[in-house]
Amino acid sequence: MTVIPPVGLGTWKASPGEVINAVKVAIDAGYRHFDCAYLYENESEVGEGIQYKINEGVVRREELFIVSKLWCTFHKKSLPGKDNMPLDHTGMVIPSNTDFLETWEAMEELVIEGLVKAIGVSNFNHEQLERLLNKQNLRIKPITNQIECHPYLSQKRLISFCQARDVSVTAYRPLGGSSEGVDLIDDPVIKRIAKKHGKSPAQILIRFQIQRNVIVIPKSVTPHRIQENIQVLDFELTEQDMNDIFSLEKNLRLATFPTTENHKDYPFHIEY
Repeated sequence: MTVIPPVGLGTWKASPGEVINAVKVAIDAGYRHFDCAYLYENESEVGEGIQYKINEGVVRREELFIVSKLWCTFHKKSLPGKDNMPLDHTGMVIPSNTDFLETWEAMEELVIEGLVKAIGVSNFNHEQLERLLNKQNLRIKPITNQIECHPYLSQKRLISFCQARDVSVTAYRPLGGSSEGVDLIDDPVIKRIAKKHGKSPAQILIRFQIQRNVIVIPKSVTPHRIQENIQVLDFELTEQDMNDIFSLEKNLRLATFPTTENHKDYPFHIEY
């Protein structure tokens, strides 16, 4: 059975020049989970950082859980083309119109052929996940549903739905999004709890997810933050801390993928 390490390194928007060193620092700090995607345009550099540490003897490939993702444009192809997000004349994405159940069958074959260890989904709402789980002749269940999750979007209902069906949840954007002006590390409640525990606000936000049995993939290219973000297993938030953090819920989604709103499977038209 494949086990996903509870804390991983997010690489979204990490520039190729930065991400090689970030991966090296992360492996030295104990990370064994790396979240990537072809869409991020830096997978080869992530691989370069990993290969460097393998060659040094610091880690073996078998110890690492490395994630990639299939963007909605490529559900008919085995490999992406040169244009990683083709758009039409109105600026909307040009998707492949494949049924995602057919795509899943192709992904199952990758596991059966030994090309990947495990397969999962990302940004699936509960109706989409239920449709997949109820698929006739489902050979391999999704190992995880990777979704945006932080105290302003706690995703209680979707996480409960997933976990009740033995599908883990991986939280991206766990710290909010500074580029959108929603930096949760500045929230007074988070800062107060951080001060109480002698931890950083980021560590509180990561620990919050771990105590919900949610895998978490904070993104950073700053060495001391990469190291700090994995140092979250030596303390525990109290029930009151958790309730105070849950009280911050605003149903605020930062990752809305506006160029995909025309897609037949756009997941955010329903509540969860």
